Amino acid sequence: MSLTVSERMSRVMPSATSAVLGLAARLREEGKNVISLGAGEPDFDTPLHIKEAAIRAIHDGQTKYTAIDGTTSLKQAIQRKFERDNALDYGLEQILVSVGAKHTLFNLCMGVLSAGDEAIIPAPAWVSYPDMVRVADGIPVSIMTGIDSDFKILPEQLEAAITKRTRLLFLNSPSNPSGSCYTRKELEALGAVLLRHPNVVVAADDIYEHIHWGAEPFCSLVTAVPELKNQVVTINGVSKCYAMTGWRIGYAGGPAEVIKAMKTIQSQCTSNPCSISQVAATAALDGDQTCIAEMNAAYKARSDYIVEALNGIPGFECRRGEGAFYAYPRVTGALEARGLKDDFELVELLLQEAVVVMVPGSPFGTPGYVRLSFACSIEDLQESVRRIRSVLA
Repeated sequence: MSLTVSERMSRVMPSATSAVLGLAARLREEGKNVISLGAGEPDFDTPLHIKEAAIRAIHDGQTKYTAIDGTTSLKQAIQRKFERDNALDYGLEQILVSVGAKHTLFNLCMGVLSAGDEAIIPAPAWVSYPDMVRVADGIPVSIMTGIDSDFKILPEQLEAAITKRTRLLFLNSPSNPSGSCYTRKELEALGAVLLRHPNVVVAADDIYEHIHWGAEPFCSLVTAVPELKNQVVTINGVSKCYAMTGWRIGYAGGPAEVIKAMKTIQSQCTSNPCSISQVAATAALDGDQTCIAEMNAAYKARSDYIVEALNGIPGFECRRGEGAFYAYPRVTGALEARGLKDDFELVELLLQEAVVVMVPGSPFGTPGYVRLSFACSIEDLQESVRRIRSVLA
């Protein structure tokens, strides 16, 4: 007799990014010279002063359990970060530290969604949002965007999508996968809609906040619309801007009752985040921020190169993003020219013949696109473009 799994598993899909990276790993084992543009992971090392703080913590014996919601010293550093960068004031009881921003988002879904509740997800969107909602027995509802709308939703689209069952809205800016970033004026317009629906909680996913080069400064949702503070959970982490993906520290600031629910969920699944990682994150947030500007300059240079290069490939159309480290070209022309059924087939073709890894756009909610990460060397980007041109010529 075979064992069964929960009914829930019929609603949850494995990560599309992980599947592509798994195939790339097998090709490497076969001796292929794979260029991976699939993973959203900085190619820089964690800055030295952050690593040294963690080493000192190990020698000092800071290897025990901490408070479930994070150490006081890290939460105070997060308070200072929110005040410094976003003009936001959160009490310690309004802050939660988790095992990465992904864990923070999962805690939020489990903490606020009941069976049948709807969560609005502007597409394209990070592939994990819909499945987190499904795990929490919620219903993901997409608002479609595309390259012609700069991958941003309009206030009238948001208003039309909200129903009496709407409980949660995801707003990721700068965006994974598109690199698009909302301006303050655009956030104010969306905020006017949300103020009319006080039961809707907003997950303001700011994880790419500091990887940004738009014409105007980055602006968080509550910074733009302070009246929304009791509806918004502002989510961030140290993974992307400090090259600390493996350290697994994310955090959130928001209404005390929502943060309390998220803390309760966390208490029953992971307890506290890693004690050493919390010391490292404190050093990252309170320490020299020069490393951010240095990495950001490299990302912008790569963005400038790859967008122009992709627009030179027949059948590719790519918008210049304002942040993150992804290019998200529309490839419908290339699909038609090669007689390919969809973006999955294009990704498979380029993996097999160009040995270049990218992620199809369909799992992000927008078929006919592909996502390329430029968190790699400019030399790898140049070689990948040469290979793609060769295959599609």
